[in-house]
Amino acid sequence: MTPIEEYIHSCPEEHQAQLFELRDTILKAGPSLKEIISWGMPTFFLSKPVIHFALLKAHIGLYPGPQAVTRFKEELSGFKTSKGAVQFPLDKPLPQKLIMDITRWSIENPDGK
Repeated sequence: MTPIEEYIHSCPEEHQAQLFELRDTILKAGPSLKEIISWGMPTFFLSKPVIHFALLKAHIGLYPGPQAVTRFKEELSGFKTSKGAVQFPLDKPLPQKLIMDITRWSIENPDGK
């Protein structure tokens, strides 16, 4: 079991399917990404961290970094964002294509440029 799978299994059962979906979506976009836990969060890593996520009280936080949030500002307009973070409500489907696009962009732009 990977560290991220262990993290997901430690979360409330009602959120595990959505978290596994997020993990699978990220890995589909970046199959060479390594799975680690960093800063207490599931982290996908190449030569450095690419993208993180975490289950919070009312949402799943996706942390691709400030440059990715700026780059996808228009596509993220329906979601709450902050510098480097996106909030996906737990009661809504995950935007898989958008997550894949953000992940691919983050892999291709490791310095956020």
